[in-house]
Amino acid sequence: MSLSQSRLDEAVAAGVLDADRANALWAFLTQAQGEHETPRFKMAHLLYYFGGLIAIGAISIFITIAWDAMGAWPLLVLGLGVMLLAYALTRRFVEVERQPIAAGTMAALLIAAVPMVVFAAQHVMGFWAGEQSYRDYHYWIDWRWLMMEFATLAAGAVVLWRFRLPFAMLPIAVTLWYMSMDFAAYLAQDSEGWFSDSGWKLRATISMVFGLGMIGIALWIELRQHAYSSDRLDRRDFAFWLYVVGVLTFWGGLSSQDSGSEFGKLIYCAINIGMILIGAAIARRVFTVFGALGVIGYLGHLSYTVFEDSLIFTGVLGAMGIGIVFVGIWWNKREAALHAALSQVLPAALRRAIEAREG
Repeated sequence: MSLSQSRLDEAVAAGVLDADRANALWAFLTQAQGEHETPRFKMAHLLYYFGGLIAIGAISIFITIAWDAMGAWPLLVLGLGVMLLAYALTRRFVEVERQPIAAGTMAALLIAAVPMVVFAAQHVMGFWAGEQSYRDYHYWIDWRWLMMEFATLAAGAVVLWRFRLPFAMLPIAVTLWYMSMDFAAYLAQDSEGWFSDSGWKLRATISMVFGLGMIGIALWIELRQHAYSSDRLDRRDFAFWLYVVGVLTFWGGLSSQDSGSEFGKLIYCAINIGMILIGAAIARRVFTVFGALGVIGYLGHLSYTVFEDSLIFTGVLGAMGIGIVFVGIWWNKREAALHAALSQVLPAALRRAIEAREG
């Protein structure tokens, strides 16, 4: 159920509320929404995210292209300038505009600029001696990358402490995943390195383990936040982006596994069905989305394997598409009931946290 100004006007017209109380209630609700805005698919939110991600991408691309031409000192100054600008915009969006999601994108830009600043500073101090470029940060393992990653995590912790913006969790989660992949590359020290089959499988496995760990941390944060802020109606969703990164890395690592047997693929489908049920139980659609993609992929595998080079294949594929539409209709009608039923098996503390978030 959504509450709008028009619904309050209807309540006033019906005599349920008087006009003064309705206006005071609407002012309170709009102020609370502005201070504790949560991620939703609103056009304004999409523009915030889109603009912030473009800015982050532009900085990364610029550094990759301009490194050889400009050298370390100019890029160090530029990086510090980006951080100062992002900090100033974050403060403005929090304290003046009161737009926490827009502020979160600028906070993420500030955190994303930290590796560039540390890398340039390392070059100035002679740590690299010119043998590496910034783009290698995304591909190769080196102990000096860890300094960049730890600095990014430290900056992220400071930003979270200073501004309490949920979107700042995204670059922190991605940096943690980078660290896990660097660790995997260190373990996969064979003759072929990163591109070997064994190295790829190890990375996929570690990505799965990392994803599960990230989901566990997100769940812990959700429980802790509810325990400490239930009396203050703090609905900022600090676990949201941790769930997104955790599910994405777990599902990506899971989907990269190749069991080589139909039974293994059946287990894969069962895990994805479990993700759908978990998503319904804890009201986190990211589980449902990726679980549904996995089930669709498995059904596609079955249809292609069983009906390969057969005219029946097109009919089966069409029937699958129509069936998925009907499943979507069924799910839309019963999602609330499914959530209510599945949530009964959850621990009471988690159930209360979900009710507080969704309420």
